[in-house]
Amino acid sequence: MNVAIVKYNAGNIYSVVNALRRLGVEPLLTDDAEQLQKADRVLFPGQGEARGAMEYLKARRLDEVIKNLKQPVFGICVGQQLLCRHSEEGDVDCIGIFDAEVKRFSPTRHEDKVPCMGWNALDVRCKKADVRETGDVKCSIFKGLGDNPYVYFVHSYYVPLCEDTAAIADYIQPYSAALQKDNFYACQFHPEKSGRVGEQIIKNFLAL
Repeated sequence: MNVAIVKYNAGNIYSVVNALRRLGVEPLLTDDAEQLQKADRVLFPGQGEARGAMEYLKARRLDEVIKNLKQPVFGICVGQQLLCRHSEEGDVDCIGIFDAEVKRFSPTRHEDKVPCMGWNALDVRCKKADVRETGDVKCSIFKGLGDNPYVYFVHSYYVPLCEDTAAIADYIQPYSAALQKDNFYACQFHPEKSGRVGEQIIKNFLAL
């Protein structure tokens, strides 16, 4: 399988490279449009600041390349945020796959720390924000994990609940821990740092 990782000015990319290598996959780290378009799967990870990341992507027209990809695409952490319409971080327009605005956490209690950092449970039973159905998992990257798997988060900004919410986490308020629309999948947490659960999520994505 030909797996590509979008190369841009964001941190955390090499931890995703190593996670794929542990699964026996040697990914291609590239900012070449043709290589991304030819890949069987594309991962779009990252840690960093939204405005700077978008400026880099737009300067190389990678925002348009990503938006028009037809194979399964997986945004991780800042990658999820950049797939949204707009981010409060730097007041910047993003790629616009998901019709949502990324917001900064606003603590309401002394114990609410920003950034949010640590393990938290997911509600993976819902595909839409206003429907918490019991029964089967609604998003295929969470198959085989049960209703409330634990994963690892590090973030100061979040995506509110929206039409494309695929999993919910709760920190200060409920928010979109994962999104899914058509061939685009995304998560706010770090699957590459989430142990067995994260490994299974990556396997599920590769198996789509």
